[in-house]
Amino acid sequence: MRRREGTSPLDRGPVDFKSRVSSRPGDVMMLASKDVVTVPPTMTIIGIVKTLVSYGFRRIPIADAGTHRLVGIVTSIDLIDFFGGGARHNLVENKYGGNLLAAINAEAREIMKSDVITLTEDKSLKDTLNTMIKHKTGGLPIVDSKSQIVGIISERDFLSLIAGKKTGMSVSEYMSKSVVTAPPNMSLKEATKVMVSHVFRRLPVVVDNVLLGMINATDVVKFLGSGEVFNELITGHVDEAFGLPVKTLMTSDVFTIEPDVDIGAAAEMMMKKDVGSLPVLKKGKLAGIITESDFLRALA
Repeated sequence: MRRREGTSPLDRGPVDFKSRVSSRPGDVMMLASKDVVTVPPTMTIIGIVKTLVSYGFRRIPIADAGTHRLVGIVTSIDLIDFFGGGARHNLVENKYGGNLLAAINAEAREIMKSDVITLTEDKSLKDTLNTMIKHKTGGLPIVDSKSQIVGIISERDFLSLIAGKKTGMSVSEYMSKSVVTAPPNMSLKEATKVMVSHVFRRLPVVVDNVLLGMINATDVVKFLGSGEVFNELITGHVDEAFGLPVKTLMTSDVFTIEPDVDIGAAAEMMMKKDVGSLPVLKKGKLAGIITESDFLRALA
C-alpha cells in the first residue's frame, strides 16, 4: 500500500533558503555529525554489513586502528557491487569461487574505496555543497590536519535547510522524469547491476507505470545482515541468494508525493518519514522521482 502526503503547497510565505548555505569558513562543522562511527580495515565484510544495519547508515569510514587516520570508506553501493552488481563481484567469483560464506568473511580492505574524497574543518557549507555535487556523492568525511576523522556530512544534513520552508519551487522542477524502474520478477542480481551501473541507491518496482513498491540498496544490505540470505543457499553460491525476485525484498508501503508540491514540503516529509526518496505520482501513475541529491541541486 502506498501512502501519499503533502499534496498541497505550504501556506507560509517564501523564504530565501539559499542564504542558509553559508560561505563562512568552518561552517561545515555546524551541520555535520561529529559523533562518527568508524571501523578498522580488518573488520569482516559481514561485520561492516551488521554495523550499517545496526546504525541505519549508508556508508561507514574505515580508520586505522592505531593512528585513527582515515584509510577508506565503504558504502551500501560498494556492498551490492561486491555481492552481485558490479566489478567488485569478480573478486567473489575469482577469489572465493562464488562462495558467499567465504566472501562475507573477507576483510573490509578488499572492497573499501581508498581514494576517499574528504573535507577539512575549515570548509564552508557552500564549499561542501559544491564538492558533493561535483563528485556525485551522498556523504563526505571531514578530517583534521592528521587525516583523523572529526565529522561526516551527508545529503540528509542539507535537507534541514529546506524542510518546512516555502521555496516557490515545485517537485516537478527538480524530480527525475526518466525513471529507471524494475519489474517485480527481476532478480536481485539484475537489480543490483542496474543500481551499480547508474549509481542509484533505489529502484521503483513498477508494472504498466503503476508503482508497486521500492527496492533499495539498504534492503539488500539488511537481507545480508539479518542472516535471511543463508536460507536461500543450497550449494553456498552467491547467485542462489541473489537469484530471488525483487518483489521478495521490496518495500510496498511507499510514501509518494505529487508534482506540484513545494520542495520545502517534500524535504520535510522525507525527514519526518526517514526516507531518501519520494516517487512522484500524477493521476496514480509514476511520473518521476525526487531524491536527496535533487535537493542539493536546488540549494546550489
